[in-house]
Amino acid sequence: MAINDLVKQIPVREKLLSAPLTPLSDVRLLGSKCSSCGEVSLGEVSSCQNCAGESLTTIPLSARGTLWTFTVIRNKPPGDFKGQVPMGEGLVELPDGIRVKSPLGGDVERYQIGMELKFVAYPLYVNDNGQEVIAFRFDPV
Repeated sequence: MAINDLVKQIPVREKLLSAPLTPLSDVRLLGSKCSSCGEVSLGEVSSCQNCAGESLTTIPLSARGTLWTFTVIRNKPPGDFKGQVPMGEGLVELPDGIRVKSPLGGDVERYQIGMELKFVAYPLYVNDNGQEVIAFRFDPV
């Protein structure tokens, strides 16, 4: 048995969520802030997307944001889709100076551009090793 098989929860993508993954209410999205130009990127990255600088600091991103735009997905996407439809997907503007593409929670019929949203980490599914895969979404406040 591999050491990773003993971990009970894993992030949906490495270097995207803060650790530890418990309690879920303490988990945050991570960002990288460039010390040269101030650009903020999603996740831990090694170089700035704006200026190619290599001096970046990992920061927790804000837990609140504003819905900048959205769409409602009403048909199940192809492949091994783990979510439910209908579902919302939106661009969430954070006060950190970044917009994050994210699944949206709540009633899809109530989404409004400009509404306040809050970050939520949640178990998306259990993988073949019995580990909860932790994902994120933004829910209406």
